[in-house]
Amino acid sequence: QVQLVESGGGSVQAGGSLRLSCAAYGYTYSTEYMGWFRQAPGKEREGVAAIYLGGGSTYYADSVKGRFTVSQDNTKETVSLQMNSLKPEDTAMYYCARGNVWSGTWDQRNQYRYWGQGTQVTVSS
Repeated sequence: QVQLVESGGGSVQAGGSLRLSCAAYGYTYSTEYMGWFRQAPGKEREGVAAIYLGGGSTYYADSVKGRFTVSQDNTKETVSLQMNSLKPEDTAMYYCARGNVWSGTWDQRNQYRYWGQGTQVTVSS
């Protein structure tokens, strides 16, 4: 079993920054992906960013490219999501997820086996 524990999040004004972290505990593989998803009220959960822990390749949704950065620490057990230039439309519950992902499907929820509990991000205008 793998447990994902998220930290960070909170409330910020538009244009501000927040940093989310996700730590993995348990039996993990260094060749997995770690993804970040978000879900706003009344909307489906969508992929925001992901990183391939085996090589460091990163992936981003068009809506966050140039503003969000996903990174991993040297142990590959903690992944962070740096969010800059936040907009009100970034308001959502953010979830980290981990699993083996087929190439080209990093933004599909069913590719991830383990999920964090979620952390709220609220951006006010």
